[in-house]
Amino acid sequence: MSTLRTEEMTLNMGPQHPSTHGVLRFVVRADGEVMREAIPDVGYLHRSIEKIAEKVGYRGFMPYTDRVDYVCAMFTNQGWGMACEKLAGIEVPRRGEYCRVIAAEFNRIASHLLSVGAMAMDIGAMTPFAHVIREREMINDLIEELCGARLTFNYMRIGGVAWDLPPGWREKALAYLDHFDPILEEYNALISWNKIYIERLANVGVITAADAINYNLVGPNLRACGIKWDIRKDIPYSVYPEFEFEVPVGNGQWGKLGDSMDRYVVRIREMAQSSKILRQALEKIPPGAVLAKVVRNFKPPAGECQIRVESGRGDMGWYLVSDGTGYPWRVHVRTGSFAAMGIIQKLSAGLMIADLVTLIASLDVIAPEIDR
Repeated sequence: MSTLRTEEMTLNMGPQHPSTHGVLRFVVRADGEVMREAIPDVGYLHRSIEKIAEKVGYRGFMPYTDRVDYVCAMFTNQGWGMACEKLAGIEVPRRGEYCRVIAAEFNRIASHLLSVGAMAMDIGAMTPFAHVIREREMINDLIEELCGARLTFNYMRIGGVAWDLPPGWREKALAYLDHFDPILEEYNALISWNKIYIERLANVGVITAADAINYNLVGPNLRACGIKWDIRKDIPYSVYPEFEFEVPVGNGQWGKLGDSMDRYVVRIREMAQSSKILRQALEKIPPGAVLAKVVRNFKPPAGECQIRVESGRGDMGWYLVSDGTGYPWRVHVRTGSFAAMGIIQKLSAGLMIADLVTLIASLDVIAPEIDR
């Protein structure tokens, strides 16, 4: 009996594939259905956004920060604001800090909803996506009432936030959280604990704690490996030390520690914790101004600084250098998706092609965070 001869194929898995969102593209080398490797081909969304910062000035760059991660734009707003405030020694009013936390945590829930819903859809379960989009649209309604936008918010300013909570908004937000917490349980019953879904995610794309550190993974992707690291807890900023919340980590309950199921479940549990933070913030929000007095012609003193915020995709770093003029001398953004993209080539070796979809979805990468 003759030996079956096989031949390696090179495939393009790019924007034409329904599971590679946006402009993500991979060059897949496979033998049949088994991958040798999947090589990320990035750069199609590069807009030189860090260079733009040097040309539009400190205040003018705030709307551009939305484009660094348009799914989690509150965090990019906050990162830029905090970097400028640190250089200039500006103290944000406490009510302004509370408004920032409220806006950011609602944005985290909206981002995680899109991630878990799209993940189920990528794997073939269409119905859950409609449920999470319904919930996300309700959050978008609240955010639109807060800042007038549903995606690229431009809500925060150097020194605080642009607008205070509208009259009656706090009560609407609390009513939404009363609605959302039971919905999260219903969503778990619908898809999270579904036997087929678990079997598609468990033991797929396992990342060890050592690899997570070596590849600089952050956020839910890092915590799913069992590493309890959250900037809100470990390098506290804003008013987060005033709130009680837990940092969910992976435990390998359905397979190996650090698999795709752990990454999915960490995001589900983080939404519950964000709801917990929001309830405390809405209950304890102090009176007062939401924006510090900042000179119109903002020119921070010459120097450099680095700040970090816990975005929906993890530890986001903003490095800013000022030469004392009205324009930044250098800006650099460090994002979670950029780091996560780097580990896909290593994890893809030996995976089935169908599991590449699971792996990409579980890492929750977003193209503009990769291409800067």
